Amino acid sequence: MIHLFMNALAATAGGGLTYVRNLIPQIAARNDVMATVLLDAGLRREFQTLSNIEFLEWEGPSRPALRFWLEQRMVRKLALRSGAGVLLSAGNFAVWNSPLPQILLSRNSLYTSRDFDRDLRSRGETRLWLDNRLKAQFAKWSIHAADRVVAPSQSFAEELQRWTGVPISAIHHGFDRDTFLRDHSTLPDGVRRKLECTSGVLRLLFVSHYNYYRNFETLIRALPLIRRKLGPRPVRLFLTCKLVPGANPGAYRPERAAVLVRELNLSEVVVELDSVPYSLLHHVYRSADIYVTPAYAESFAHPLIEAMSSGLPVVASDLPVHREICGEAGVYFQHFSPEELAQRILAVAGSPELARGLGQAGMLRASAFSWKRHLDQILSLAREVSSESQS
Repeated sequence: MIHLFMNALAATAGGGLTYVRNLIPQIAARNDVMATVLLDAGLRREFQTLSNIEFLEWEGPSRPALRFWLEQRMVRKLALRSGAGVLLSAGNFAVWNSPLPQILLSRNSLYTSRDFDRDLRSRGETRLWLDNRLKAQFAKWSIHAADRVVAPSQSFAEELQRWTGVPISAIHHGFDRDTFLRDHSTLPDGVRRKLECTSGVLRLLFVSHYNYYRNFETLIRALPLIRRKLGPRPVRLFLTCKLVPGANPGAYRPERAAVLVRELNLSEVVVELDSVPYSLLHHVYRSADIYVTPAYAESFAHPLIEAMSSGLPVVASDLPVHREICGEAGVYFQHFSPEELAQRILAVAGSPELARGLGQAGMLRASAFSWKRHLDQILSLAREVSSESQS
């Protein structure tokens, strides 16, 4: 039996939360692994029923530099004290001078994205740009410090390897459709009312908090082009966020996107659902006709699999990782071209045969992803590094 110490303190939003929420129950269901998990106190409440995992909680200081320094010291001490055989660092940054063999999960594509650098500079976001450059350097050092590094897709693994010169393993994140559909609770009344549309409306969906690299503005600019071609048929874009300051994780400012919505007279077209509980997202997917993602940086993209598993045709930006995840279940566009995005959406909307074929291919493709398989591969890697450390 192997004993893992998992540092999950970085799981605060987005894909990091999705990863931890799905992996921890998988670990708890196994009888060939012990686990000690260090995580934020707020997240601990989600795992109250799991009694065979030791949870350690920490609420560190808000200042990033101080938090990073204290976290490094604390994780080293707790990992050694736990008696674990392998440290699993789940948040892009390794523990320096780890007392245990260490597997680093590296999944932040912003550290290698030239488009993100250019975007921040064009927006005058000097502080964010400097912060990202500093974190990128720590991430690169972390890759060199870890015994093994794992990326969630082959595309991103190759990108990291070009960036660092270090061999990177690719292990796809998983998906469990039964778990995703398990919660039969109804959506909050406010969200449900916003989703209600008259028949004939083309319903587009994009699941994301507002941030720059998800490229909201290109999607918004495509909407007038879609409206003109659709003629009398209405279109609605549903967002699982609000385009108002302070309503999204991180320091991204949504004002530019909100102004664009008003300038293009799209206030009735863009429907801001606000954040929807993850357990209820399947209701939102089933209310849509087409799933759209214009992101210009990505390392995996869980919503693509969630959309495919719901039978939605996918229109995605032409990133290698999107093609890797969706394959023939998606159609693709140049990620800064609202014209090409509009064309792809109109092609799917105008062809029931194409939409149906993409939806069927997506459901088949989504079934290829498995959290059990993901954990099997992580544990195999953990046993390998543990064996190497003892030889």
